[in-house]
Amino acid sequence: MKLKKKFNGLAVPSITPLTSDYKLDHGAVEKIFDNFYNNGSVPFILGTTGEASSMSMALKTEFIELSGKLKQAGTLLYAGISSNCVAESVEMAKISADAGVDAVVATVPSYFALTEGEIKSYFEHLADASPCPVIIYNIPATTHVSIPLTLLDELSHHENIVGTKDSERSIERLDQSLALWKDRQDFSHYLGWAAQSAHAMLNGSDGLVPSTGNLCPDIYNEMMQAVERGDAAAAHALQVLSDTLGGLYQSGRLLGGSLGALKSLMQSRGLCQPYVMPPLQRVTEADAVLLEQNLQSIVAKEHINLPSYQ
Repeated sequence: MKLKKKFNGLAVPSITPLTSDYKLDHGAVEKIFDNFYNNGSVPFILGTTGEASSMSMALKTEFIELSGKLKQAGTLLYAGISSNCVAESVEMAKISADAGVDAVVATVPSYFALTEGEIKSYFEHLADASPCPVIIYNIPATTHVSIPLTLLDELSHHENIVGTKDSERSIERLDQSLALWKDRQDFSHYLGWAAQSAHAMLNGSDGLVPSTGNLCPDIYNEMMQAVERGDAAAAHALQVLSDTLGGLYQSGRLLGGSLGALKSLMQSRGLCQPYVMPPLQRVTEADAVLLEQNLQSIVAKEHINLPSYQ
């Protein structure tokens, strides 16, 4: 039987909704979180999808504090604290703890090339100083380093390091990770590679962190329910749907460009405005129209029930 761990489930890496003058859109945050909570998911704010690397400390603090106020009783709240400055990450961890965040998520600092010893020392220092449990976030696409599994396994025994979120595109690494940690009650594995969501959950991962969940979290909620009842066919069918929707805004775009396209799709459902933080740019009006048309075609074909906050 699969272990039921404290840190598990569907944690959507929330976009950071912005106004035209790059301020936090409080009304949009409320709608986005409502969509999460109504569809079996919880927010993970200030990650890659949240454009955290482009945000000021003031905006991050505002988002953390608002998220804490909107947090539903009995649910988990995750906040990213990644920074090249460890003191800033520690300060964000303290702000997060005060706001009711359950766990903070951090990548490797990405400016200097680091040795394994430096990576280990960094996370130990962060975990020692953080009042919140720490989840280590492996994302070579942005940090340009893959944290070795042997090192992650060493760090997994630190009393304040409770899990990893892994977005690396490697089936071999994924399967090795699950073999290491699926039976560890004190350490959770979250997958940040949406294309392998069904595979991961069917083989013992503890949770999913899919950016497409900003638009339709119910797909992943249904997938996790299918896994719980042992319906692999249903889980894989939902994986195909996830791939189709993800490709809609990701295909042919860089990671940053996909975020503008995702916000455009969310705008079409009344969830947010299309603005992204510089240096990223919003999609053109022509692209926005095409994105919405393609979304409607998929919705009609697959009979998807998308949220509407118009």
